[in-house]
Amino acid sequence: MIRIRRSNERGHFDHGWLETYHTFSFAEYYDPAFNEFRALRVINEDRVAPGMGFGTHGHKNMEIVTIVLEGALEHKDSLGNGEVLRPGEFQRMSAGSGIQHSEFNPSGSEPVHLYQIWLHPEKNGVAPSYEQKAIPASEQFNALRLVASPDARDGSLAIHQDARLYLSKLESGKSVTHAIAKGRGAWVQTLRGSVEVNGQRLDAGDGAAIENESELLLKAASSAEILLFDLA
Repeated sequence: MIRIRRSNERGHFDHGWLETYHTFSFAEYYDPAFNEFRALRVINEDRVAPGMGFGTHGHKNMEIVTIVLEGALEHKDSLGNGEVLRPGEFQRMSAGSGIQHSEFNPSGSEPVHLYQIWLHPEKNGVAPSYEQKAIPASEQFNALRLVASPDARDGSLAIHQDARLYLSKLESGKSVTHAIAKGRGAWVQTLRGSVEVNGQRLDAGDGAAIENESELLLKAASSAEILLFDLA
């Protein structure tokens, strides 16, 4: 079964310095039909104006993965980390027992376009930690590249949850397949372009909750970039 979440059905707010879309309930936005999916709690698509960002704030007991599509995002946290995240790089922050951080667009002229994902951890109270990695585009090209997993397999980011996050950049007409083990589910999020998921089309910003499917066929209807979550 595939349940589609269309881009224009997401929560949308334009704060001037921040334009944001919420796939699931977040902050003042609430949608009982899309509150979360398995361990997946947040998929936010953000565009942050030059020189603007999120001041220091706290998180607890959440696995947070950030992907920048365009521009750059500067991260600072209470563990002493200070990094700039750019396209091709992936960031994981395990909030655990508590962490403070800030996120800013360091450019004076270019906006930053990013996706931020939150997942519930398998257990609460783990020691907070931070990780950032670059994964070559060539490894994502017409393939499913693992970018986050519980065992850090294949150089992926390590997350405290039985979930695997893949990224793929597909040429028009190209396809990839992914087997889903019994009892697991999946979520597909289209970052750019258009893709068919078992024959159902998803355009940029669209997502799909997938249950009771043993295999996914992901075929690009145009050049496309997608995230695939394999979830316990």
